[in-house]
Amino acid sequence: MGKSIAINAGSSTLKFKLFQMPEEQVISSGAIDRIGLGSSAISIKYDDGKKFKDTQDIDNHEQAIQLVLDKLLSLDIIKDYKEITGVGHRIVAGGELFPDSVVVDDDVIKKIESLTDFAPLHEPAALLGIKAFKKILPDVISVAVFDTSFHTTLPEVNYMYSLPYEYYQKFQVRKYGAHGTSYRYVSARAAEILGKPLKDLKLIVLHLGAGASIDAIKDGKSFDTSMGFSPVAGITMATRSGDVDPSALQYVMDKAGIKNMDDMVDILNHKSGLVGISGVSADMREIEGVMGTNHRAMLAREIFKNRIIRYIGSYVAEMGGIDALVYTAGI
Repeated sequence: MGKSIAINAGSSTLKFKLFQMPEEQVISSGAIDRIGLGSSAISIKYDDGKKFKDTQDIDNHEQAIQLVLDKLLSLDIIKDYKEITGVGHRIVAGGELFPDSVVVDDDVIKKIESLTDFAPLHEPAALLGIKAFKKILPDVISVAVFDTSFHTTLPEVNYMYSLPYEYYQKFQVRKYGAHGTSYRYVSARAAEILGKPLKDLKLIVLHLGAGASIDAIKDGKSFDTSMGFSPVAGITMATRSGDVDPSALQYVMDKAGIKNMDDMVDILNHKSGLVGISGVSADMREIEGVMGTNHRAMLAREIFKNRIIRYIGSYVAEMGGIDALVYTAGI
């Protein structure tokens, strides 16, 4: 049978896993970092432990994908491009347009392009990945898998913001959530372990990695989730702030001389969270390693824990109980 490759394209990164189908066995995985930034780092794992590493300049995602495919050939992981019969692309934002995964065609690409404002850090890179694969492997089926699709079951009372309703009508401003692909898999796996139908369970799933969120799953469906219009909302994360009073942002911009909202959003995404509070690291392991003698490191860990407890408590109350807490991701 054929092989399928899963692609996760970031603004300057490309991650992949190659699966033997239908066994769903991972036969290779890897990443390219610093695309377009010079000295791009390439790493590929294959053959149960072998590793390939290199550094070279890669200008764009099309070059990165071509390099991955060439290395799969030269490392004898595949014999021919024709062995790849399917490509899966991780897309952050599906808005209200994509309640499920879809086969990519020109119409789907146009719709994804219309959603770039919803995820300006992620969506353009994902589109580059889709277009590059369509150019290099034009006859291979590509499927777009959206982080937000799992959350299209959120009830209106949980996805609406208390803003003028016309902002939702005109601009679709609402909670969309993220990490939906993870939640879909983890909740199904939890139901298997518990030996109960997912539709009969009330679960709170905690996806605690560098990007972190919490999801309340009721009757097998996403019922409420901590991330909002963007992945910066919710609990404290490695470099993202989580929930912050918007008035505090205006105050900081005035006092710190931050001239535009783009710069403020960059601070919220890349200089806040654990690294912003601790001043030590965005990595919880490094924070815990020094928090015995570093108050800010201890504070960062306690704030992280406190925000999680708040969301768990509110979701238990919302759902009227809980059957299991389920943990996933790196932390």
